[in-house]
Amino acid sequence: MSGQRSLPVPDGLDGMRLDQAVSRLFGLSRTVAATLVESGDALVDGVARLKSEKVVAGSWLEVTLPSPVAAPVVVAAPVHGLGIIYSDDDIVVVDKPVGVAAHPSPGWTGPTVLSGLAAMGQNVATSGAAERQGIVHRLDVGTTGLMVVAKSEVAYSALKRAFKEREVEKRYHAVVQGHLDPLRGTIDAPIDRHPTADYKFAVMSDGKPSVTHYDTIEAFRSASLVDVRLETGRTHQIRVHFSAMRHPCVGDLTYGSDPTLAARLKLDRQWLHARELAFSHPRTHDEVRFVSDYPDDLKYALDVLQDAG
Repeated sequence: MSGQRSLPVPDGLDGMRLDQAVSRLFGLSRTVAATLVESGDALVDGVARLKSEKVVAGSWLEVTLPSPVAAPVVVAAPVHGLGIIYSDDDIVVVDKPVGVAAHPSPGWTGPTVLSGLAAMGQNVATSGAAERQGIVHRLDVGTTGLMVVAKSEVAYSALKRAFKEREVEKRYHAVVQGHLDPLRGTIDAPIDRHPTADYKFAVMSDGKPSVTHYDTIEAFRSASLVDVRLETGRTHQIRVHFSAMRHPCVGDLTYGSDPTLAARLKLDRQWLHARELAFSHPRTHDEVRFVSDYPDDLKYALDVLQDAG
C-alpha cells in the first residue's frame, strides 16, 4: 500500500493527535506514523505539522506511505533456557527466559518463543499473522515466565476470546521500589503510547482502560515484593502503572528505576515475572493452572534484598 494518499480528516478523528490519526487511517503502527510525520511525509492542508498537533475534521491530509516491509519469518532455532511446562494437542505452555521475544518482528534479531518451539518440533496453530501464528498473548523481552501458545485452531479461537473477555487469570510477581501505600489496592489508569518516546507507554487521559490489582507480599528496606493480578493486558502495563505511582519495578531503567539499586542487585532488566497462569482448557473446559519459579537473576536480587532487611 505504498504511494500517495489524499483525503479529508473524518469527523471521528477530530481533535486527535496527527500521528495517531495517520496510524488509525492507514493501519500503521504509531512508530511508523510518527516517523512519516517527522519526515514531512504527512501534510495537513499542504503544511508539515508536529506529530503532537491536533487534527481538525475536514482538513486535507496528504500522506506518502512507505513501501510494504516483508513480514519476518519464523525460523526454527533452539532457544537456550526456554522450557515447556505443559503440552497437548491444543496448547503448549512455556517458561520464557529473559532476552526472548514472543515472535519475530521488524528490527528484532534475537531469539523468539516461536522459533524455539519450532526447533523443539512443536507445531502451532496457523491462525494469526504469519510471523505470530498461535500467539494469543505476549510477554516483554525483558520479562520472564509463563506464556501459553495455541497449537490447534480451536484453541486459538477459544484463547483469544478468553483473553479478550478477561477470563484468563494472569498473576505476576514484581519487586518495586519503596513501600506501596496502601499495601494492597487497585491501579485504574488508562495507558497509551508515550507522547514523546516511541518505545515507551504512559498513563494518558485518552488511553485504553487499564486495571492492575496488587498485594504486597513482603516489604524490604528499599523495595517491596508484590503479587500482581492483571485485569487488562496492555503493553508494559505493570511497568507503567507502578512507575506512575513512583514505585517503578526495580531494575527498570526505562521507567525510572534507581540505577544504583539495580547495579547493587546485579539486575540489567526489570524484576518482573509471569508467575501464574490459569484458564479454561479450550477443549476439555476444565480449569488448568500453571506456576513458574523465579529465574536465577531474580532469585539473586531477592536474596540480596532479604539479607539487607
